[in-house]
Amino acid sequence: MEKLTCKIGGMMCAACAANVERALNKTEGVAQAQVNIATERATIEFDPDKVTKDQLAQAVKAAGYEMIDRAKAAELERIGKQKEIAMQKRRMIISVIFGALLLYVAMAPMVPLLDRLYPPFLLPENHPLLFAVVQIVLLIPILICGFGFYTRGFSALFRLAPNMDSLVAVSTTAALCYSLYSTVLIILGDAHAAHRLYFESAGVIIALILLGKFLEARSRGKTGEAIRALMSLAPKTATVLRDGKPVTIDAADVKLGDSVLIRPGESLPVDGTVVSGQTSIDESMLTGESLPVEKLPGDRVYGATVNQTGSIVYTAERIGEDTALARIVQMVENAAGSKAPIAHMADVIAGWFTPAVMSIAVIAALIWFFIQWDFAFSMQVFISVLVIACPCALGLATPTAIIVGTGKGAANGVLFKNAAALQQTHHIKTVLFDKTGTITEGAPTVSDFIARSLPEETVLMLAASLEQASEHPLAQAVVSYADTRGIHPQEVSEFKAVAGNGIEGIVDGTFVKIGTPAYLSVSMPAQAQALAEQGKTPVLISADGILCGIFAVTDPIKSTSITAIHALHNMGIRTVMLTGDNEKTARAIADQAGIDIVHAQMLPDTKAAVIKQYQSDQRHLVCMVGDGINDAPALTTADVGIAVGSGTDVAIESADIVLVKNDLRDVVTAIRLSHMTMRNIKQNLFWAFGYNVLGIPIAAGVLYPVFGMLLNPMIAAAAMSLSSVSVVSNALRLNYMKIKKDDLLVETDHK
Repeated sequence: MEKLTCKIGGMMCAACAANVERALNKTEGVAQAQVNIATERATIEFDPDKVTKDQLAQAVKAAGYEMIDRAKAAELERIGKQKEIAMQKRRMIISVIFGALLLYVAMAPMVPLLDRLYPPFLLPENHPLLFAVVQIVLLIPILICGFGFYTRGFSALFRLAPNMDSLVAVSTTAALCYSLYSTVLIILGDAHAAHRLYFESAGVIIALILLGKFLEARSRGKTGEAIRALMSLAPKTATVLRDGKPVTIDAADVKLGDSVLIRPGESLPVDGTVVSGQTSIDESMLTGESLPVEKLPGDRVYGATVNQTGSIVYTAERIGEDTALARIVQMVENAAGSKAPIAHMADVIAGWFTPAVMSIAVIAALIWFFIQWDFAFSMQVFISVLVIACPCALGLATPTAIIVGTGKGAANGVLFKNAAALQQTHHIKTVLFDKTGTITEGAPTVSDFIARSLPEETVLMLAASLEQASEHPLAQAVVSYADTRGIHPQEVSEFKAVAGNGIEGIVDGTFVKIGTPAYLSVSMPAQAQALAEQGKTPVLISADGILCGIFAVTDPIKSTSITAIHALHNMGIRTVMLTGDNEKTARAIADQAGIDIVHAQMLPDTKAAVIKQYQSDQRHLVCMVGDGINDAPALTTADVGIAVGSGTDVAIESADIVLVKNDLRDVVTAIRLSHMTMRNIKQNLFWAFGYNVLGIPIAAGVLYPVFGMLLNPMIAAAAMSLSSVSVVSNALRLNYMKIKKDDLLVETDHK
């Protein structure tokens, strides 16, 4: 199976997206197709042996739309959106101006005060034909501006796949045809036909919908601001060293292995490792942290971050689409283009909504015609039902909130890989954590040192000399500790490492062993036992068979982990720790962090088994947070997998959510953001459904027998446009969330 993501041109509403989706899913060889109206993109999984990309494009074309390839889409994204909005603005301004004049000409004679200012030569009683002709002249520019509604709407109708444009086209055409018929009657001498003109309804409906479309397009243009803000940070040029001399080239031309020179105030073009120099770099665009990060030789640096003080030279190691920035943008775009499970309900309804509404409009119009034998009255009902029921708001309710939510998450260091993860996260009731590198710093340090039978300096020299030959993280902790004490290691001979037990060798003529009590053939000292009960890992050292020292190595808990776990408890979420450590050490760490349940001595497959156990024991979703290769099976098994950004590529690829910062408080951020996004989606769906449920019966004349109330088509058009704008505006409220110092999301008023 291959996966293709492409832009679809010509879509205007949710029904359009449903039509394209239906056409693609009916094509042989297509396993699944999803179309997102907010991003105007289709994601297609297909079998290349059964269907080609050209055939997919033909299926889209047969449905009345256009499949746009990646290169063309990128160009259109670059220049098309602004041009499109500018064109929509011109059409909107023209239609609104002529619509206002048309409304004045048609309605002012019936409005007190305005009738006194009305030109006598236009009064329908005096000159009915001129009254009609002036309205036709004013309507023509509006029809030209709204011509797309007719081409798209009738085309979709003839294919038996009506959409929003079909509703507008049919309703305004009905008003126009009836008004032209009345104009013919005026020419034939029926002056009273001047009171049965609906030119202003057709014109004002189009003007209001064009106004709504413009406001909607401008609002939708804001939904991807977080992504565009990130992309704009990447510099256009880079300075590389060629033959030791600085040369300025396009950033896109930087190659792997190039030595890149960065001066104060410059942005980094690609990712890499510092080889010389010292500086501090603003990484807030990646991590959300405002404080600059000190960089020394050997430290990682990332493209689009901003150099602050010094100059550095670094080796380019990730370029193009492999940089951290490009991967973040790709993740966010994928998430914005995917569909949350809740979106499918809206898609199904929107797909059937338009033909259902057209049926309701016809039935309501016929009922009123047979009740009153008034064609004008039944025509008004027909037009009002069609106009007010446009399903635009319904189609925008979910994707706009998803785009804003994922963009907001990216801006704050939380990357949702897909919309389903964004939706599922708010159901989480149990969070399972890996220990090392997730809850703890992942960098062991010596916390205690006890010398026995030999001077401290001698024991430290023997330990550091032997450990420097080992690559074990605990060994590095001992070597670093000795270095801080000014101890210089000696050469080692006959070095040997026994996996899971310890190491041995000869240092300055002394046979030295470091490891477990069993490996050293000694019993566990009481002091070492006490250290283990404190959550520390005791390491024993012997010289010529005699125990001469005890090191206690600990992996300190991040202070942010304690804050995050406390916040999760306040949200009613149970916390669990999975670790390969022994029971005592694990329990001590869990007690310090405030974790509820501990599972110690876990292997990768047993971690996944524990997660399945939690999944079977409760209806709530289970989340796993980890950073290592050994966490990948658990991350995949969990309902929602969260990888910390400092983790391995395998862990990040296996996860549903990636935290850019190595900070567990962002687990809380992800859950809060999911809660707020889902609440926003539900609000949007409520208003979209509620608007149609209330609006259609009123437009159909349900209230007319009791209250004499009938919805004017122009008011219906205004309400329809307002509903779409209100849904998008409500989604944009997510942008007004701010991160406090404890990284917990709160909703604030926009100032």
